[in-house]
Amino acid sequence: MVKRLIPCLAGAAILFVAVSASGQTPNDPIALLNRAAELSQAGNAADALPLAQQALTALEKQYGPNHPDVGSAVAYLAILNQQLGRPKEAEPLYLRALSIRQKALGAEHPDVAVITENLALLYRASGRRDEAEMLFKRALAINEKAHGPDHPSVAASAGGLAAIYQDAGRQREAEPLYLRALAIREKAFGPGHPQVAASLVTLGEMYRTSGRLSEAEPLFTRALKITEASFGPEHPDVATTLQELAMTYWVQNRIDEVEPLFKRTLAIREKTYGQDHPAVAQTLNTMAGFYRDQGRHTDAEPYFKRVVAMYEKALGPDHPGVATSLNNLAVLYQEMGRPADAEPLARRALTIREKAYGANSPQLLNTIHNLAELYRTLGRNADADALNKRAEAIKQRSK
Repeated sequence: MVKRLIPCLAGAAILFVAVSASGQTPNDPIALLNRAAELSQAGNAADALPLAQQALTALEKQYGPNHPDVGSAVAYLAILNQQLGRPKEAEPLYLRALSIRQKALGAEHPDVAVITENLALLYRASGRRDEAEMLFKRALAINEKAHGPDHPSVAASAGGLAAIYQDAGRQREAEPLYLRALAIREKAFGPGHPQVAASLVTLGEMYRTSGRLSEAEPLFTRALKITEASFGPEHPDVATTLQELAMTYWVQNRIDEVEPLFKRTLAIREKTYGQDHPAVAQTLNTMAGFYRDQGRHTDAEPYFKRVVAMYEKALGPDHPGVATSLNNLAVLYQEMGRPADAEPLARRALTIREKAYGANSPQLLNTIHNLAELYRTLGRNADADALNKRAEAIKQRSK
């Protein structure tokens, strides 16, 4: 039987399975892709990348450059590059995968929508909001035409478009899309399904960041009940909801309730993924931010330092996530009256972001401002002025 790769959207990642796995060897392209997927899900995208490249080479040799299976492998290679903070490498791969699928399946096939959404996620992460919005709208239209207005794929596209609007501060446009996604999933899966919980969390996060805390809290509480009932008390989805609820309590100044939820989140993620996984680092980073906000700088420092080390190990030294963690540690040192310790961290963060996004990307602005402030504190006023002028030029170009 001829094997064929079936693309499956799982979170923000495309995984591949074979129609027939008979006769596979360790170097079979499908086996290589599945092994790469396992490594990626375990937080080892760097180790997954060469396996995915090897699989792509084998598929190109077997089928030629424009076969749908080649397109699927190209798309997965794009996702791995995106996970590794290499948007410049990921974009042409997504575009190639999109071209292959459109030629093979037609421009309005649901599989085209899958790649379109992943490219939109890349643009969103790179600050290219207008392009991301256009792609999510296209994916939404494809899925509505292919599946009808009440299909779970439509919910996913609507949620992605809502997130773009939320990023832009356009909550009035985001909210009905989030509510539509929630309604679709409740109708399709029932009110107690984990997909419903996922919609509750995203809607609650929008309410929380909009200051609508009384509306956010019951959504997180309901999502927590669903995930605990579905998976048990130690599942990663439970951890995600616990963290959102903790952040809501934080904003509500219910400080005594925050730290226990963060600690439970951390314990679940460490047990599930191990101590060096990016998901653990994300929780540590949030906890460090909480400690910093409470003036507990000495508690925050080891967490921020651990996050830097974890991201460097898991994602490589030039990943934008490393830059973010360096910047956070630099800000902490600045607040602790240690600008000399902060300056090299902020400078390295800027270098990483320049490499990832380009010298004129709006993604650099926060880091440029932080470094300029450090230079001012250190008495390097000319350097600070130069950075502020650069930031203003970037703002003008991005208008």
